[in-house]
Amino acid sequence: MANKSVLFKIKRQASPTSEAYWEEFELAWRPGLNVISLFMEIAVNPVTRDGKPTVPINYDSNCLEEVCGSCAMLINGKARMACSALIDNLEQPITLEPFSKFPVIRDLVVDRSVLFENLKAVKAWVPIDGTYALGDGPRIAPVVQEQAYQLSQCMSCCCCMEACPQFNESTGFVGAATIAQVRLFNMHPTGKVLKDERLQALMGMAESRSAAMRRTASRSAPRTFRSPSPSAAWAAT
Repeated sequence: MANKSVLFKIKRQASPTSEAYWEEFELAWRPGLNVISLFMEIAVNPVTRDGKPTVPINYDSNCLEEVCGSCAMLINGKARMACSALIDNLEQPITLEPFSKFPVIRDLVVDRSVLFENLKAVKAWVPIDGTYALGDGPRIAPVVQEQAYQLSQCMSCCCCMEACPQFNESTGFVGAATIAQVRLFNMHPTGKVLKDERLQALMGMAESRSAAMRRTASRSAPRTFRSPSPSAAWAAT
């Protein structure tokens, strides 16, 4: 195993307006390597497979335990977390690319702010700013708690949006992540989804947000989304 190596290719882009290009790397294998480990080793010695000096890879990461969602990217063509992608479980050569449906900032870093603008548009949070008394919450059945817990595990990684064929520049679909949070914050204690004016208003916000996305996407480069400003998002609500 001493001579075993890891071969991988990374799609790179110096800036949002630069042309994308590929670089190949080959590093010595060791037990327990994941994709983030490869980036760290390149940062120590940024040299390509053919011996050409380069610069460290730009990528997002934080928790390194599949909780924060920041290191999401395309690994061998599939949207997943780089921190939990173990090298021994991946087919080589390993290809690493940024998400294709979001604007590239640099290398593997993309602008996923469209999701957060969507969440703001539907007000996907519990208001606890202290400006008024909320009182005791309703009793929630265990089965409903289990349903809500699954929805609450969303870590805003955008993998569902990248993989969804309906999330593209032509449809303006807000994506599963936003819809799931609308359901989470509007679940009845008995498990029924509320069908009152508030829920209808929230879904109307999501539809308005979709329309704004379509208008913005029509002016963007192919296969990307450009997020409207926060003021535009709120105007749609």
